[in-house]
Amino acid sequence: MFKIFIVEDDRTLVTLLEKRLHKFGFDTFAVSRFDTVMEDFEAFQPHLVLLDVNLPRYDGYYWCRQIRNRSTCPIVFISARESKMDQVMALENGADDYLTKPFDYDIVIAKVNSHLRRAFGSYSSREQDRSITVAGLTLNMERLALFYQEERLDLSHTEAKIMDEFMKKPGQVVSRDRLLEKIWDEHTFVDDNTLNVYITRVRKKLSSLGLTDAVETIRGLGYRLRSELEEKI
Repeated sequence: MFKIFIVEDDRTLVTLLEKRLHKFGFDTFAVSRFDTVMEDFEAFQPHLVLLDVNLPRYDGYYWCRQIRNRSTCPIVFISARESKMDQVMALENGADDYLTKPFDYDIVIAKVNSHLRRAFGSYSSREQDRSITVAGLTLNMERLALFYQEERLDLSHTEAKIMDEFMKKPGQVVSRDRLLEKIWDEHTFVDDNTLNVYITRVRKKLSSLGLTDAVETIRGLGYRLRSELEEKI
């Protein structure tokens, strides 16, 4: 089931959007607190975002940039602002499309389906994706996903970067300093406790694929993707 993340402060519009999206089989999450947008995004891990421009605290362009730092999922703006400049700003900040209010809900559904097909379905350009495979486990960085025995597991941007480090050096130790350097950026402060949280999430996700104890702690040094992974698979 595809998951749609809605960042919109008009509760009536949100209710109508969710009703229509649910009718077509989508799972949804609508932001209610606009100071925790990225926390909600990371927890929900959506396949597509519907995003307004005028929002409390920060505008939609700001949140579009934050989401782009973590995900390549499609972002569709839904806004009453109709100027060409607003649409240009949306696209330049990382959006994939722009719909002006009021809009036809059938067009919204058609746009959502179109972008999902391009990102995840029959129109997606798999040959251009960067992926790495270790003993049957494949990490696709563009899709932020792990693939194993025809199962797909979605990752957050940070989880994918951690797995990328592990899978580039299977059986070798990756230091905590290297991981901290890899996942820190100008928008996100990362400390040791935060890294511990992400390592725990990565382990849980691997376990859900049947790969328990795949990430080994090397005390005082860091972590490694176990050399016995191939035997487990």
